[in-house]
Amino acid sequence: MPRTHDPWAVYELLLAQAVGTAPVDEVLIGQVWTMCHGADDSLGLAMTPPATSRTLAFSGTLQGRLLHELTTWVRSWHPTEAVLGMAAINACINRPDNAISRTAQPLGHGNLAVFAHLAPQLEGRQVVVVGHYPGIERYADRMALTILERQPAPGDLPDAACEFTIPEADWVFLTASSLPNKTFPRLAQLASDAQLVLMGPTTPWLPQLATFGVDYLAGVVVEDSALLRRTIAEGGGTRLFDGAVRYAIAAIG
Repeated sequence: MPRTHDPWAVYELLLAQAVGTAPVDEVLIGQVWTMCHGADDSLGLAMTPPATSRTLAFSGTLQGRLLHELTTWVRSWHPTEAVLGMAAINACINRPDNAISRTAQPLGHGNLAVFAHLAPQLEGRQVVVVGHYPGIERYADRMALTILERQPAPGDLPDAACEFTIPEADWVFLTASSLPNKTFPRLAQLASDAQLVLMGPTTPWLPQLATFGVDYLAGVVVEDSALLRRTIAEGGGTRLFDGAVRYAIAAIG
């Protein structure tokens, strides 16, 4: 169960752990993913917000600025700034020597690898997934599955249904894009009685997130940074999991 109800506490934790003095080497804001690459070869990902302004004031000014400077943007209410801040935080935290990611259990390729791995534990359970993962419907006959989505597809519920559905769930799968979009504090609080999985390429490999009720981190490990860059630059979404990154999972709760 989360030990604090201060909604900013998780952001203070992220900023305290995102220690990095390297300058930014490159930023890519792709159609689906945003990447922040440090000059020390650090690399962080976050999901690009659905609508990006055509008049971003910082465009062309980020290279050479310190990663640490960009991390503070995670507190911004501007969606693109917040995502850039999250990507910079992940560049600082999700380094190759991160102890949690190094010991996390590697999973198969594909954007549904986390669900495939945990499927036996989800059998017949009340499962709420925050964020529509393409193809997730294939598991609907094995569990009582509810999908919450800000832009709901047929069969999804709108995100406002979280207040009604998450407290009744046995398992909650929460997209880590909830961190930059600021929905994480309330959603984690609602999931206090469930097994909570924070997942997706936006996930920071940070065990202290257990303080906020997270039981599992299901993030990614980069396998091919050159392919990752090309995939992001060419508008890739789930193609990210076809060799550029691989899911891994670690129990922290």
